[in-house]
This record gives sequence, structure tokens and C-alpha cells, in this order.
Amino acid sequence: MPADVGTFWWGAFDDQVEILMFKIFGHYVSRLHFVLGIVEFIAFVLAAHAGFYTRFKLLAEGIDEIEAPLLASSLIYAIAMTSSMVALGLYQRGNMSHAAMFVRVIVAFALGTGGLSVVFYLFPDLFFGRGVYAFALFYSLVLVALTRTVFNRFAHEDVQRHRVLVLGSGKSASSVLHNEGQGFGYKVVRFIRLSPREQEVDNDRVGELSRPLLRFVEENDIDEIVIAADDRRGGLPLDDILDCKMSGIRIFDLISFFEKETSKINIDFLNPGWIIFSNGFQMSLSTRYGKRFFDIVVSLSLLLLASPFMLAVAIASILESRGRDPVFYHQVRVGKDNKPFRVHKFRSMRADAESDGVARWATKNDNRVTRLGRFIRKTRLDELPQLWNVLVGEMSMVGPRPERPEFVEKLAENIPFYSERHRVKPGVTGWAQVRYQYAETEEDTREKLQYDLYYVKNASLFLDLIVLLETVEVVLWGKGAQ
Repeated sequence: MPADVGTFWWGAFDDQVEILMFKIFGHYVSRLHFVLGIVEFIAFVLAAHAGFYTRFKLLAEGIDEIEAPLLASSLIYAIAMTSSMVALGLYQRGNMSHAAMFVRVIVAFALGTGGLSVVFYLFPDLFFGRGVYAFALFYSLVLVALTRTVFNRFAHEDVQRHRVLVLGSGKSASSVLHNEGQGFGYKVVRFIRLSPREQEVDNDRVGELSRPLLRFVEENDIDEIVIAADDRRGGLPLDDILDCKMSGIRIFDLISFFEKETSKINIDFLNPGWIIFSNGFQMSLSTRYGKRFFDIVVSLSLLLLASPFMLAVAIASILESRGRDPVFYHQVRVGKDNKPFRVHKFRSMRADAESDGVARWATKNDNRVTRLGRFIRKTRLDELPQLWNVLVGEMSMVGPRPERPEFVEKLAENIPFYSERHRVKPGVTGWAQVRYQYAETEEDTREKLQYDLYYVKNASLFLDLIVLLETVEVVLWGKGAQ
């Protein structure tokens, strides 16, 4: 392999490889679920081949005539089915009941079938026949069931949780406890008291450093150390930490630890120094041009595919208002580098929703939303006109949600680092939209900002693809709509 190609691929996976988490283009991925995805991708390929041989062995005819495109067809089948599984959240960390998993797998298969129907319609030579496809789906369901059974048997929650030692026992350290056992992949073995003045963790979980840190780490099978001291001046055992680092133990500061575990950047502990010295928060020229090309292709494709739905919404809107109110809603929003632009949406509220001139957030069961508006908000059909904003370059397919100038001014005053979300183009969908509910309060906006900052830091085509796939789950389950 040429050196530059090898450097590219190793750089994509980052030089800080974790036991249970690792990076792909800056985004943390669960190693166990990544392996599960690879295994199931192979299972889908094998299911397509098994379906082909079963079908033509039973009929004993024409096996050589269709053999040539079999590999290409099976790979396309596997890509479509695996992408559908990603879209339904089947490779995310967290607890899921067997019933919920079964429902999501069935919906994923239906979604994959729909996508493959389009592909095979456009490229009929790749279609391996309805009989083969039926057998492939059957074998796929069996193999996925077996794979998931084995995965759940051997990769149970305790196996997926890595063992963490926290240096500190004060306010910063106690924040680590808030996410422990909530679907995140770590277990705190012990908090080490560094100062008698900092104590906000229960005594039964706190210990003193009475022997070399490395020995304690080895005796307790510690996977990584988190530095969470409230005051680092003079209180950290730097020689011991260096000894652990040089012995292969992973060391994290508190913000980086939360970034890895929660896929967001905790602004309670964020400071300008961390931003300055951390990797990320910059987009290469190739990524910018690649993202723009991606936006044009996806927005054009979706405009063509969604045009019948857009026409149906427009007609329904005219009928609902009896032609008295406009179909579209145009509003000034804040874009990249704080530049204003006009966003386009299907009108989902009454035309007099803000007749008093006061800007308001949408709330749950908002009485300003029309009957049609509730449906198109739930299905996200009201967002489709924003594809034009993407096509002309005012927005991207993926990015922070664009907000109104009236809200931005107030939020920037009250929430630290809020303006940093405007370093990239706003998006039709985004990391915060698929990870958190609709923001109807300032506290919700603060929480979503942490996901937006994660995206700004780690923006890539890979993360964009993940967001677009997970947006399918949001639309199908109606998450976060108001």
C-alpha cells in the first residue's frame, strides 16, 4: 500500500485507539457495535448468495445465466440492509428490549426493501429475481437473529463497560457519576481524593493514593484514568500519571472523557484553552468541497424524490385554509458566520401565529399549529423546502439548527460558547436534532448546544452520513416534533 494511502486510512481511525471506543474521522464509535455491523454485513452478503443457490437449486435451471452480477447484487443488498439497520438505531449503545429490537429489525428490512426497489428499478440488470430476494430476506432474518443472540449473550452490559479511575472527588469528579449506568460504557472503580477540601462524592467510593498509581491501576484492571480535579495546581501526582501514560494506560481530561462517552462537549467545564489545543474545530479544504458536493447531490435527489409529497402538502395547505393563507413560510434565520438568510418551510402554524410581533418558541401541543401542521411537523415534511436553501448554499444537509436573530442575541448572552455553533452552515438536520428533543426552553437549547459543538469540532462526511441515516429513525418514530 502506498505510504500516503496508508497514512490516510490510519489517520481516519486516529492514533488514540480505545478498548471499547475508537475514532473514525473524529467521531467516536463503539468497537463492539462496529464489529457487529461488519459481521451482519457479511451475513447479508451470505444470505443473498444462499437465497440465490436455494432458488436455482430448487428449480434446477439457469444458474450460470445469473451468476455474473451476483457479487455486485449481494454487495448492494448488504449495503442497503446495513444502512437501514444503522438508520433504525440498531448499532447504538444502550439497552433495548427484545421486542423493540425485533420491531426495529422488521422496519429496517422494510426500509431496505424500499431502497433496493429504487436501485433495482434504475439498474434492472442487478436484480436477482423475486424468488432469490424472498429467500435472501428469510436467511437474513435468521442470521441477524442468531448474530444478535450471540452478541447479547457475550457482549452484555458488564462486558461493554470499561473500568475507569477518577482522580478527584469534588464537583468536577461528581459529574462523572451522573452518566454512569445510563447506557454509557463505563464503570467508575474508584475516586481518588487529591485534596481534603474537595469532597462531593460519597465516602464509600473515595480512596486515598497510598501506593504508586500504576500499581493501583494494575491491581484493579483499570482501563483509563480521568483527571477531574477541581484545582490542578499542585494537587496532581504528575510523576505517577506520566508513569501510567508511558505504560499504555489511557489518560483523559474531563471534557475529552465526556466527549467520548456522550458524543457531546460539556460546556460546564469548557474553556477557550481546551478548544485551542484540542484536535478538531477545523475543516480541511477537501472536506469543505466534499461536503458541498454531497449537499448538492443529496438535495437535488431529495427534491426530485419528494416532489410528489411537496405537491400533496401544498394542495392540502390550500384546501385547509381555503386559499386564504400562504402555503410557504419564509423567516430570517442566522447562518454561517452570523450572516442572516431567509429559510423556507411549509407553513405549519396559523398565519396570525405572531400577530403581536413577539417571537416565541414552539411548545408541546402548541395551539398555533394547524391540523395539517401537526402532521407535517411530525413527519418533517414541513422542512422539505429547506432543500432549496441547501442547493443555493445557504444551508447544509447536516449542521446546527438555524435560529431566529431574536433568539440568538439572547441565547448568546446567557449561554457560553453559543456563537461558536455558527462556525459552520446550519443544517436541515443535525447531530443535536437526532440526539435530543425539540428545544422549547433555554435549558433545552443549552443541552443541544453541547451536541452542536461536538458536530462543529468533528464535522466530516462520515458524521454527516450517520446523521442522515439516524434522521430516518427520527422521522419514522416521530421523535422530537412539536
